[in-house]
Amino acid sequence: MAFNKASRRLRIRRGIRNKIKGTSDRPRLSVFKSNTGIYGQLIDDVNGQTLSASSSKELGKLRSINLEKSKEVGKKLAEKAVANGISEVVFDRNGYIYHGKLKAFAEGAREGGLKF
Repeated sequence: MAFNKASRRLRIRRGIRNKIKGTSDRPRLSVFKSNTGIYGQLIDDVNGQTLSASSSKELGKLRSINLEKSKEVGKKLAEKAVANGISEVVFDRNGYIYHGKLKAFAEGAREGGLKF
C-alpha cells in the first residue's frame, strides 16, 4: 500500500470502524467532507440503515464550506435526529482529524441536542 494521505485515512478509518458500531438506540454519526461540501448521516450498523442525513447541499450552500456552514449542517442533522427520537450517538470522524470544519460540525450537532 502506498503511503499517501488517502491510504493513511483509509487505515485510520478501518481502525475506527472496528471499535465503534451504531445501533438503533445509539446510531453512528458518520461525517464526510469534500472540497465543496460536508455531509453527515446517522447509521444503524446492525440493520444496515441510514436513519437520518444532512448536507451543506441541502441547505443551499454550494461552493466551498466554512466553519459557520459546517456548524449549520450539524445543527440541521441534530434537529432531524431529535425529531426521530434519537438523542445519543456514537461519533465517527471517518479518519479526519478532529479539528476545524469537523469540530464545528460536532459542536453544531451538540448544540442541536445530540449527546456524544
